[in-house]
Amino acid sequence: MSDVARHDAVSPVLDRLNEIHPRLEALYKDLHAHPELSFAETRTAGVVAGELEKLGFEVTTKVGRTGVVGVLANGEGPRVLLRADFDALPVKEQTGLDYASQVSGTDPDGRQVPVMHACGHDMHVACLIGALDLLAGSREAWSGTVVAVFQPAEEVGSGAQAMVDDGLFDKAGTPDVVLGQHVAPIPTGMIGCHPGPALAATDALHVRMFGRGAHGSRPEAAIDPVVMAASTVMRLQTVVSREIAGGDTAVVTVGALNAGTKDNVIPDEAELKLNIRTYTPEVRATVLNAITRIVKAEAEAAGAERAPEITPIDTFPVLVNDPQAVERTTTALRAHFGEHAVVDRGPATGSEDCGVLATASGAPLCYWYFGGTDPAAFEKAEKNGTMGRDIPSNHSPSFAPLINPTLDIGVTAMTLAALTWLNPR
Repeated sequence: MSDVARHDAVSPVLDRLNEIHPRLEALYKDLHAHPELSFAETRTAGVVAGELEKLGFEVTTKVGRTGVVGVLANGEGPRVLLRADFDALPVKEQTGLDYASQVSGTDPDGRQVPVMHACGHDMHVACLIGALDLLAGSREAWSGTVVAVFQPAEEVGSGAQAMVDDGLFDKAGTPDVVLGQHVAPIPTGMIGCHPGPALAATDALHVRMFGRGAHGSRPEAAIDPVVMAASTVMRLQTVVSREIAGGDTAVVTVGALNAGTKDNVIPDEAELKLNIRTYTPEVRATVLNAITRIVKAEAEAAGAERAPEITPIDTFPVLVNDPQAVERTTTALRAHFGEHAVVDRGPATGSEDCGVLATASGAPLCYWYFGGTDPAAFEKAEKNGTMGRDIPSNHSPSFAPLINPTLDIGVTAMTLAALTWLNPR
């Protein structure tokens, strides 16, 4: 199809965006104000299911516990899977927005924690609902089947697999392509997509190190797990700098260190929570082996009478974008948004489990980022060297995408991507 013909086919589909925008913005604000933790997204799932039913989709709920799937068959053609995640994070919101979250939830350890959409999954849902609305309202422009997957528990890396294990493809059919997107702290209007390994694998570990408690005035009677843990944290910083080749990439972060309750009591144990990012099986094995070796060695060096415990928490596979799928999809995005608006920003060390849907189905994957930051604020921070301070990133308590024009751009990008794979009429 020529560029002119494709534009003629796409334009009517997008014509209704201004009409549906107010409803989508209200939906986004509602979701933002009512976030839910991984595998607890019951209200969100109900809202999504209701929206899909209004659009005429065949709806299946409770797929992978709380996931929602909508199928819209519209004649012969490809089966295109469009995915959005919808879980939130245990973060206390500090945006000051009038629709900011005030809710709390129960985490997997049974603790009451504040909950916030600090990663933009509420934006993903609103954008996908918008794209589905446009597609459902213009069935004369395309043929094929749209499969909308609203996935739980992306933040813990197990929601996509849970949906696959629960028979997602038996219920919705095997897709010919998987398309997904994520809002990011880059300027609105910008889209980033990288072919090949685009997002890192993640391994999250819980480490318990055991000592012997005593009075703070008598450290000679103790085996101090605080010192043991502190030495481990410092030694772990050498894994990337001294055991990983300069041309390879790895990240080792100790995100939590907890021990003791009082200044004059040496506790019995300390716990660490680690996060590891890698791109290849070889580097991943090197990092995990080094962590295990260091944790055990530091415990032994401290005279620990009990070996440390290392338990996996979460794991994400590497997300690999199919080069041909990226080329096909980004060509359409560039034709609409402009040549300079769609860029290859290289691989990122963030992680995503959307790739599981592609790997499990054998379909090619195209996954991209779209900007949610005020371009003027971004340019100023970049010029002043204050990006880390002034531009909140995903998972920050201050993260909140600029609704306009981010919402419309996300709806448009997902709609264009879908139409690129569906058959034109």
